[in-house]
Amino acid sequence: MTDLVRASGAVIWRGDERNPEVAVVHRPRYDDWSFPKGKLKPGEHVIAGALREVAEETGLQVVLGRSLPPVHYLKDGRLKRVDYWTAQAVAIGDLEAVEEVDQVAWLSLDAARRRLTYEWDAGLLRALTAAPLRTTPLILVRHAQAGSRQDWKGDDDRRPLDQAGLAQAETLATALVAYAPTALVSSPSKRCVQTLKPYATKTGLPVRKEKLLTENHYDPRETLRLVQKLDEPAVVCTHGKVVPDLLDAFCDHRCGDTHLRKGAFAVVHHSGDQLVSVERYAT
Repeated sequence: MTDLVRASGAVIWRGDERNPEVAVVHRPRYDDWSFPKGKLKPGEHVIAGALREVAEETGLQVVLGRSLPPVHYLKDGRLKRVDYWTAQAVAIGDLEAVEEVDQVAWLSLDAARRRLTYEWDAGLLRALTAAPLRTTPLILVRHAQAGSRQDWKGDDDRRPLDQAGLAQAETLATALVAYAPTALVSSPSKRCVQTLKPYATKTGLPVRKEKLLTENHYDPRETLRLVQKLDEPAVVCTHGKVVPDLLDAFCDHRCGDTHLRKGAFAVVHHSGDQLVSVERYAT
């Protein structure tokens, strides 16, 4: 639907994940209490939009967890979709009112249910506690667009991203920051390393190159073992030949279609040995 209005936000929590507090905001223009959210800017990735809106409306720095069910409603005769994520507050200070928000309150789940204006926000609270809140993300990325293999002369591992691919890599960096990955692992192929370069530059993290992630050295068992050893928030960038097997293994063969378009990524959230959720995003 071309007239769809896109927005994003987050249910921010802190404290004990079994009995967390959540942040709710008051907007004087509407005299309502809700979770921080707002419309996307042109060309903005939906995940980056959630981070921006949280920062603008609460002053908080957060790390996103799993996604929550999107909310749809009519606004001024147009259908609006708001995508939400769980978000753990990692930098908490004195919250100051900004722009359209004049109050930010930390409330228990029961108090938040009573305070929230809209029923769909109460539904988000139910989804918040339906699965673990503390999760470790593994982000599987298929390299961004790199022109035509047939038109490239020379070693295919040296084929670089094209202009569209470079733009995808920049967009990817704005989304990856939401998960605060601390390990970047890539196929040595230039197009894979370039896909992670904007985020690596932004954070100062090195890109670890692994031959097992290349098309020529891919080994289903050994490559999976390599990725399974990652026990921290991590990004793995590889090829269209490799991604489906990895995603299928981490999904415990429950994902259905495991194909990713070039530049797309899947976020696998796990808690210990428990698979919590799998999400896929374009760039």
